[in-house]
Amino acid sequence: MEALDAGLICFAGMFVLLILGVPIGFAMGIAGLTGISLIIGPGAAFALFGTTAYETTITYDLSIIPLFILMGSVASRSGLSQELYEAFDAWIGSFRGGLALATIGACGAFAAICGSSLATAATMSKVALPEMKRYHYAESLATGSVAAGGIIGILIPPSVILVLYGILTETSIGDLFIAGFLPGILTILGFMIAISVVTRIWPDISQPGKKSDFAAKMRALGNTWGVLLLFLLVIGGIYFGVFTPTEAAGIGAVGAFIISAMRGKLTWESVKEALIETVTTTSMIFFILIGAITLNNLLVFSGIANALSDFVSGLSYPPLVIMAIILLIYMLMGCVLDALAMILLTIPIFFPIVESLNFDPVWFGILVVMVVELGLITPPIGMNVFVIKGMAPEVALSSIYIGVLPFVVAQILLIVLIFFVPEIVLWLPETAAQFR
Repeated sequence: MEALDAGLICFAGMFVLLILGVPIGFAMGIAGLTGISLIIGPGAAFALFGTTAYETTITYDLSIIPLFILMGSVASRSGLSQELYEAFDAWIGSFRGGLALATIGACGAFAAICGSSLATAATMSKVALPEMKRYHYAESLATGSVAAGGIIGILIPPSVILVLYGILTETSIGDLFIAGFLPGILTILGFMIAISVVTRIWPDISQPGKKSDFAAKMRALGNTWGVLLLFLLVIGGIYFGVFTPTEAAGIGAVGAFIISAMRGKLTWESVKEALIETVTTTSMIFFILIGAITLNNLLVFSGIANALSDFVSGLSYPPLVIMAIILLIYMLMGCVLDALAMILLTIPIFFPIVESLNFDPVWFGILVVMVVELGLITPPIGMNVFVIKGMAPEVALSSIYIGVLPFVVAQILLIVLIFFVPEIVLWLPETAAQFR
């Protein structure tokens, strides 16, 4: 059997395994290992797989993943999410749709110390949904704003998805983190504008929250010092070249422990829960990563990657049109695959094409993450939607999907903006380079 034929058959077999419900990491690993065995023989294939698994788990750069997950796990148990929400509520909660606006703002701020969309959505739902229910917000707006706010978690640094993209493409993780900051802020503003428009068209779906005097606002803002300190320490250190991203992750994790202890929230139980969550999440990510690298080896050995790159490069379409097609494929895949699976499955295929078209890898990485974010709130999967459904089982799934529609529109408009104005992504990394 020809190498290309073996690769195509095994690649198609992977999708069959996914349809049958096999976890994405195992499906990619099985397909990759089977295909490589057909091409170079079982002995060499299993030896390569063992080397891949070993080298992946001992890679120094990948230690950034458990460290950032640990930082977010500890921070989420120290009450920071509650105080972030209260701060935004104090400042903008009295506006039309103010509690939904506060939810988006708090999600964005919490994402700066979490890095996980699902964790951001789950954590903020415990804080925001009861408050919006108390003020008789429409179920669609309440649940939709939390689900949409959660997707900011994989764009605003630190982001596990950006770390994996950087490692897979050998792109500077520090540049990716810095590049994600302005698009993240624009996402927050875009979602807030969407809420303002919706609540102006249908004013009955929200009620103004309580008004706070200036002293109360400043007091609430002062309570968020822990989040601000962690963010400045981690991202500021990377921006000014004081830390590498891996060093910043370690410092951030230690900082989260210290801040939690200073706030009296550090208990043996919370430490145990944070460590267990870190180990569980890291293990899941590493299983998927090993499977993805194995599949990537198949793409190389079979020649699929080169064949696809040559085919696309030979098309007569302008590079921007080809890039638009790639992003459209991501949008369609986002309807059936989760964010992590999409990144690990597709980057080995699409990134060589992007390189051949001379697009900036940092710009492409941020664009991909923004498109992947859409998949977290669009049917039929929409992982964030199902998280919110689990937190609010009394709300119909259809109501949550209706609630996220304005945010889907806002996100698509932002993607179009970033697509045509790459300077929004590249300006901060370029200025940061001056300090190094």
